[in-house]
Amino acid sequence: MLLSHSDRFTPINLEARMFRKASGSHGAVEKYGPSTALVRQGGLSGLNPVRELAFHANPVPQIVLTSDDTVAMINEKAEQIFGLSARDIGRPLRDLEVSYRPLELRAQIQQVKLNQRPAMVPDVQWQRAGGDTGWYEVHLNPLTDADDAILGISIAFFDVTANKVLVDKVVDAHKQLETAYEELQSTNEELETTNEELQSTIEELETTNEELQSTNEELETMNEELQSTNDELHTINDELQSRSVELDAARTFVDSLVNSIYLGMTVVDKEMRVLIWNRGCEELWGLRTEETVGAMLPDLDFGLPMAEVKHLIGKAFVDPDSFGDVTVDAINRRGRSLRIRVSCTAFRDSANSINGAVLLMEAQG
Repeated sequence: MLLSHSDRFTPINLEARMFRKASGSHGAVEKYGPSTALVRQGGLSGLNPVRELAFHANPVPQIVLTSDDTVAMINEKAEQIFGLSARDIGRPLRDLEVSYRPLELRAQIQQVKLNQRPAMVPDVQWQRAGGDTGWYEVHLNPLTDADDAILGISIAFFDVTANKVLVDKVVDAHKQLETAYEELQSTNEELETTNEELQSTIEELETTNEELQSTNEELETMNEELQSTNDELHTINDELQSRSVELDAARTFVDSLVNSIYLGMTVVDKEMRVLIWNRGCEELWGLRTEETVGAMLPDLDFGLPMAEVKHLIGKAFVDPDSFGDVTVDAINRRGRSLRIRVSCTAFRDSANSINGAVLLMEAQG
C-alpha cells in the first residue's frame, strides 16, 4: 500500500515491494496543514485499504507509473477497457500494448516529465471489446514530492463518447441548418429566375403560336406531298413483291436443280464453310443440309478423308481455270467402305470473282 504514499516513499523494486523514504517527506506532511494533521492523528490508520479499493473501483480507467515508466497501479476499469491485469504491475510500460494504443503514451509522458505539468489529449478513439467505438480524453498528471521531483505519472482516460456523439450531432445539425439556409437562398434565387423565365416563356409561346400556325399550313402542304409519295411507295411495293415472287421461284429452281444431281454436290466458300449440301450428299454421307450449311467442311464428321480434298480446293483457289479430281477410300453413311471420285472446280460469282469451290462426289463401282 506504500504506493498510496508517494509523497513519503519512493519505489526501488516493485516486484520485491522495496521502497525507500522520499527526500523531504516531513515537509510533505506539513503541506497538508493543521486540519489535515488533526485528521491524521484521529486514528484513521485503516484508510490505506479504503484508498486502494477506491482507486480500483474508480469508474475512470487509470494507470499509475513510477518515475522510470514502470507500471505501479492499474484500476479495474483500465483492466477491462485495455485488456490489462494485475500481472502487468511491475512491467515497463513500453512492453504493454496500451503504451501505443489507443495513443502513443510514451511521447506524451516524456513531455509531461519535461514540462513538469499536466497534459491533456482530446478525442482519442478506441475500439472497445464489444465492437463499439469509444472516445476518450486522456489526462496525464505528474506525481511529485515536496521538492517537485517527479515520482511517477498518473494516466486517466475519461470517457467522452456521449459528449462526442452530442457534439457531432450538434455539428451535423448546424451543418444541416447551414445547408438548408443555403438551399433556401438558392431556391429563392431560382424562383426569381424562374419568374423571369416564365415571363420570357409566355412571350416565346406567343411567338411559337404564330409559328405553329405557319407550320400547320406547311404540314398541310406536306401531307399532300406525302399522299403522292405514298402512292409511289405502293407502286414500288407491288414491284418488290413481284420480284420477291420471282426470287423465290428462282431459289426453288436452283434448289431443285442442285438436288436433282444424282452425284453428291457441295459448295464451300474461301474459308471452306459449307454453302450448299445437296440431297446426293445426304444420301452418301448421312448428314442433313441443316447440319452442314454454315459449318466448316473439314470439321464435319463423315467418312470422306479430307487431306487430298483440301489440296484440290486449294488448287482451285490458286488456279481457277484448272479442274482437279482424286479418288479416295471412304466410308458411307451405312459404314460400308467404297471408293469415291471427288472432282473440284472454282466457284465464280457474276463478276467472275472466285468465291469458293464446287465439289462433286461419285461412288465408284
